[in-house]
Amino acid sequence: MSEKTSYEPGVPCWVDLSTTDLPGALSFYGRLFGWEAEDMGEQAGHYTMLRLRGLDAAAAAPQMPEQAGRPPAWNVYVAVSDADATAKAIESAGGRLLMPPMDVFTSGRMAVAMDPQGAAFSIWQARDHIGSRIVNEPGSITWTELATRDAEGAFAFYSGVFGWGRKDTDAGGMAYTELLVGERSVAGMMAMTDEWPAEVPPHWMPYFAVADTDATAKLATELGGSVPVEPTDIPPGRFAVLNDPQSGYFSIIALAIEPPG
Repeated sequence: MSEKTSYEPGVPCWVDLSTTDLPGALSFYGRLFGWEAEDMGEQAGHYTMLRLRGLDAAAAAPQMPEQAGRPPAWNVYVAVSDADATAKAIESAGGRLLMPPMDVFTSGRMAVAMDPQGAAFSIWQARDHIGSRIVNEPGSITWTELATRDAEGAFAFYSGVFGWGRKDTDAGGMAYTELLVGERSVAGMMAMTDEWPAEVPPHWMPYFAVADTDATAKLATELGGSVPVEPTDIPPGRFAVLNDPQSGYFSIIALAIEPPG
């Protein structure tokens, strides 16, 4: 199913980009993914909805003053039924709130947190805005993945907060954990080995579906981005890690398997 009308609690439901150059980012992603942008206005901090076929796919916004000096980053939101109760669970499990629960007009209620290993993420209690209305089609979100230096500690935290189960798999010779809501895989987790640069912190990574990984990676470089991980075949498909012109990282994948629902 590519069009969504709701998200079950515990399922990643939305991604947005905090960037140092909103016009530049909108130009890059618009040409890369075919997104149409709508600025929600000054009262919304110029939060800009990015749509595919008229459906909300993602968003982008200028960095807030307290983010000054940080590199641009994609943020992953997990659907919850009660943002306030989840925020308490995050702190009880050893996480930290970077932004306490707050209402976003009539769209929903959110909070921003950091897990005990240092990866930031957000939670979303939907009202008028459910999150991504289109998924798994080229130009839309298809997967989110946690990279962490303490996989067991991270799983203990997230399973305590969201009730996630796990399925450990072999991803082309690398240990990989699928995170489950019920029996359904909703996200992934991989351990950061010593091969990862020491300066790269634990993080959540969005994967956007594309029709052709190699062609999209080539276009990204033509638009001023870069390709830190070249197109590579993995069991789910062919993926690459890209870097936008403002240094925001994200992944793309041409799926070879049926995507999760």
